[in-house]
Amino acid sequence: MARYEHLKIYKSAFDLAIYFEKVCMGFSRYNKYTLGTEVRNLAREVLKLIINANNSEYKNDALQNIREKLEELKVILRICKEVRAFNNYNSFEYAVKRVIDISRQNEGWLRSYR
Repeated sequence: MARYEHLKIYKSAFDLAIYFEKVCMGFSRYNKYTLGTEVRNLAREVLKLIINANNSEYKNDALQNIREKLEELKVILRICKEVRAFNNYNSFEYAVKRVIDISRQNEGWLRSYR
């Protein structure tokens, strides 16, 4: 089994998943169990997909799946912002910047694979 802990994209995604675990605790009860759950699940799914992509012989499909999940995560974060689930704008801004950073890393990985 291939190692993945050394990957920068894995480290970034792991840090983001931990951040979401913490920030979603501050959501209102309704948003915590709807949007918060979805944000946390998508962040964990991205982590799983990164591990799968690293272990996969055919990385193209796995990297495409990561791209799709990150786009879903961006949309959910935007919904969270619009319904004011985040306690402040800085939390939303930090989250979106980290997702964009991970997306860029994924695109670089995809380009290097092709």
